[in-house]
Formats: sequence, C-alpha cells, structure tokens
Amino acid sequence: MRYFIQFSYFGKPYHGWQKQLNAITVQQVLDEALSTLLGHPIATIGAGRTDAGVHARQMFAHFEAVGPLNSSIPKLIYRLNAYLPVAIAVQCIFKVPEEAHARFDAIERTYEYWIVQEKNPFYSDYAHYVRHPLNLPAMNQAAALLLDYEDFECFSRTKTDVKTYRCDVKKAVWITCDDKLVFTITADRFLRNMVRAVVGTLLLVGQDKWTIADVKRILNAKDRSLAGPSVPAKGLYLTSVLYPQKILGKHG
Repeated sequence: MRYFIQFSYFGKPYHGWQKQLNAITVQQVLDEALSTLLGHPIATIGAGRTDAGVHARQMFAHFEAVGPLNSSIPKLIYRLNAYLPVAIAVQCIFKVPEEAHARFDAIERTYEYWIVQEKNPFYSDYAHYVRHPLNLPAMNQAAALLLDYEDFECFSRTKTDVKTYRCDVKKAVWITCDDKLVFTITADRFLRNMVRAVVGTLLLVGQDKWTIADVKRILNAKDRSLAGPSVPAKGLYLTSVLYPQKILGKHG
C-alpha cells in the first residue's frame, strides 16, 4: 500500500535530500528509520531534491508499506520522531492511491530565501548576511521579469541531466519581514541550483551593480556563466509542495 509522508528538516547536517554513496542525506536517514520501525526495507521517493545545507519546512515523499498502517499511523509518527535526529521531524502519514507519485504529481512548489542586513548570531545558520544596502524596488522589478520567461537555463547548474529548462514561475517577490528580507518564488518545478542563482543575480541588481536590462540579457542568453553567483544554501527553504485534491483528499 502506498503512503505519503510529510516532514521537515534543518539542512545543515545533511548533504541534501537524495541518497549518496559517501555522504549522509535526509533520504538515507528517513529510509533507515522507516525500515527499522516497519520491519521491512523502505525506499522513499521525494517530491524533489534539495542541495546540501538547504532546509525544508514542508517536504513530501511516498513509500510502499507491506500491509495497511491504519490506526497505527499516530503511533508510527510518534516513534519516528523519537527515533529520528532532532534535525528531522515528521508531521503526518496518510494513504494515497497506488498511482500517486510524490515527485511527478506535485503541481507547485514554493521556496523562500532569507537575507539579513545586520550581523545576527541567531541567524548564522538560517539566513545569508548581506552588509551592503539593497534597492528593494529594483530587486522586485527584476524578479517580476521571471514571470515573463519560460526557459531558465541561465540559472541552472551546468552538466545537469534535465531534459528541459522550462519552468512556469507564478510568483517572485521580495518583502521585508521583521528583521530580514524574504524572497518568495513559486513555480511548477525548479532546476538544480536555480533559486540560489536567481537570488544571487537579484542581489547584484539590489546593489546597483546590474540593471533590469542586464537581467533581460542574461535570461535571453541562456548562459549560466553570465548570471550572478549562487548564494549560500543556508538561507534557502522549501516551504510548500502542492498536490491535486484527488491525492491529498481529506488530508488537505
């Protein structure tokens, strides 16, 4: 029987989501915990990949259980949270149709990137410190350009295995939130390293080093070497993954 699991994690201790041969990852830790507590091998399929050090406030994966979990789900969640490291927390587990797929059925994903402009020890692992003043209206004007484009090869990690660089960006905006700047971007899918490269490019606009015309030129060129540098992973959060109602059903 197929189940979805919703969880969150603090990314600093892990080399990203996806299993790797020589590094500890979130998927590896979660699979080992599920396998131990359910008594048979579990291999999760995640909603996507996050790079080393990136955080997730909401992440989903699906897995196959040998038998129905039903009333044992609350106990399983409790045991998982007791077993897992403090950096990973499970929120819910629920049964889905057998054909449901955590990655391919996701219709929308949202990321946030956090910037602080004053040195703050409480954000040292949670946000990127930018000392120089930033032109927020210019950054929002440049961010709005993303909604007019479909090909984002200029922001994709080179030598990646994707078949297309097309993404439908539905939202891209900077706001001031308490003591930090928050960039929120929503799309149907994201390329590897895309959000961090977008933020790095927008920061150069905010520092008045690049203009809106420069951003247009970069988008049209489809060349990663022309875009800005990738910002540190510690400021990036996967905040939500959206699925059709037929999959989530009563779980919302």
